[in-house]
Amino acid sequence: MTTPDAFLADCRARLAFDLLSHTWNAVVLWALRDGPRRPVELRTRIGGISSKVLTETLRRLRFNGLVVRTAEPGRPSRVSYGLTPLGRTLLPAIDLAGAWAFAHGDEVMAAQEAACPEDGPRP
Repeated sequence: MTTPDAFLADCRARLAFDLLSHTWNAVVLWALRDGPRRPVELRTRIGGISSKVLTETLRRLRFNGLVVRTAEPGRPSRVSYGLTPLGRTLLPAIDLAGAWAFAHGDEVMAAQEAACPEDGPRP
């Protein structure tokens, strides 16, 4: 439930929006929904994400308690990432956002095209 002050800078609702607004956060969380993955597996599963951006995203998700890093013993060491119970709680919200995008993506793209002539500026 929101109140008139629900979206102040220090409110919890805004924290959730900030977590989901970063392009790769939701994508990485969704890619981990079926279980832990090594970084190479994540890059393959996601596509279009550089190693650097994936590393930054995983660090950000760990910092926020959404992902756990597990180092497996041996040489060379193997590292995998998995969702924490807290991270798993965001999956329904990501699923809803994806369903909305699937249902309304064409409308959004049409609005963007209408707002910006072919060579015009984009916001």
